[in-house]
Amino acid sequence: MQNGPIRAPFCTVGPEVSIGADANLISHVVVDGRTSIGAHAVLYPFCTVGMAPQDLKYRGEPTGCMVGDRTQLREHVTVHRGTVTGSGMTRVGADCLLMAVVHVAHDCELGDGVIVANNVVMGGHVSIGDNAVIGGAAAIHQFVRIGRGAMVGGVSGVEADVIPFGSVIGNRARLAALNLVGLKRRGFGRVQVHALRAAFQMLFRAEGVFSERLASARERYGAEPLVAEVLAFIDAPSKRGLIRTAVHADDEAAA
Repeated sequence: MQNGPIRAPFCTVGPEVSIGADANLISHVVVDGRTSIGAHAVLYPFCTVGMAPQDLKYRGEPTGCMVGDRTQLREHVTVHRGTVTGSGMTRVGADCLLMAVVHVAHDCELGDGVIVANNVVMGGHVSIGDNAVIGGAAAIHQFVRIGRGAMVGGVSGVEADVIPFGSVIGNRARLAALNLVGLKRRGFGRVQVHALRAAFQMLFRAEGVFSERLASARERYGAEPLVAEVLAFIDAPSKRGLIRTAVHADDEAAA
């Protein structure tokens, strides 16, 4: 244990847990397993961190869980430890806010500054990039990747990958637009955003086969940093495929 954690009554902390300085377990909190809680994190009543995963293959292996500095876990949040069939570690980054009744399943990885609204559920192995925002009551399928700065609308069923800075909504979720509000809040300049919007239009609004649109976007805008990040996300291995706009929902051409 680090010096200075604040633990109110009725909290249960396992023997292998590490709690950072000035972390606050308000009351009725359970932290178990090989779990690390960052400095200045706040765990609200009835949240549980590091408990065994809801995976029938799990046999008590010594896997882990990490919650970053200054992250807040509100009431009834559950963050389960990893599995040996996954990365072995569930990670929630620094400066995150997980609102009430959020479930983070085994082997999920949430970046820094992620905001997850009430009643969101994640399957195992979900990856969410820095500063993404997940609307209330969204359901995220296992192995889905959500890129940096993306926005998922409330009550959305997300069963495929969301590009960085993309905005998706619906059941099942479709790519609606770029998260322009998030881009503005993060201080990206007009030139960068303009290039990203043009590439987005080419990739997801234009006619033609997706692989050809992808090649055109790479040739014309690939040197722009934000566009390059989106292209790298599309190129990376995926188990779930890519969420497209409704107009291209049936486009099955490989990227």
